[in-house]
Amino acid sequence: MAATTMPIGAHVPQQDPIAEARSRGTTVVQFFLGEPQSYKGPVIAYAGGAAGLRADAEAAGVDLYVHAPYIVNVATTNNRIRIPSRKLLQQHMDAAAEIGAKGLIVHGGHVDKGADPTVGFDNWRKAVEATDIKVPLLLENTAGGDNAMARHLDRIAQVWDAIAAAEGADRVGFCLDTCHAWAGGIELGTAVEKILGITGRIDLVHANDSRDGFDSGADRHANFGSGHIDQAGFVDIVRAAGAPVICETPGGAEQHLADFAWLRERL
Repeated sequence: MAATTMPIGAHVPQQDPIAEARSRGTTVVQFFLGEPQSYKGPVIAYAGGAAGLRADAEAAGVDLYVHAPYIVNVATTNNRIRIPSRKLLQQHMDAAAEIGAKGLIVHGGHVDKGADPTVGFDNWRKAVEATDIKVPLLLENTAGGDNAMARHLDRIAQVWDAIAAAEGADRVGFCLDTCHAWAGGIELGTAVEKILGITGRIDLVHANDSRDGFDSGADRHANFGSGHIDQAGFVDIVRAAGAPVICETPGGAEQHLADFAWLRERL
């Protein structure tokens, strides 16, 4: 995907994603369906319901991505979290399919302190096999935690190997978050090359500057050029990934438009 044609959009409120896309002059947006910290299940906030959102997005030429709730953790050894997480993942998968989403993004999760990480990797395999994957399921790298499944490259490789052994693995892709990579201790200069070496694909980029330093473990996003990530390195990783871009940066349409302009001037 050429840098000049790379779609650049943003994470937006869920009530009217199409209006949010128009206010940002973009054709791609991401949003939650319901509360990001709740097990209550997805809610279609759009006035026209799921069918209306799908039809209106298609008519407007807007691609929709759904971010699964943050609390989803299919890797954990704690059954009281893992089992409802699987259920919640399927519910959001079903809802994402109903609105015609291009993908459902989910964090890699973690195992409890002292737990064997290989159990977490295998729990990911089981989750993929247990999920009716109707739209691409995009695994996102995360910023913090020594027990995380998708913070460090070696763990990403191990969880990806486990997923690859699952039936339905061809429907699992990867979402690369620049802030998470930086804060998680992944060198940005070689991040795309190494991620592609592991996964063979990058389906989406979460483009975010970082309010904190390298390997800080802090998931704190910043607007482009205002954080700790080297500006040239930030642009290079977005360009090299060659995938649609979602900005999860602070602010509303005005701030996002400024971020879009900042990035396009440098791509």
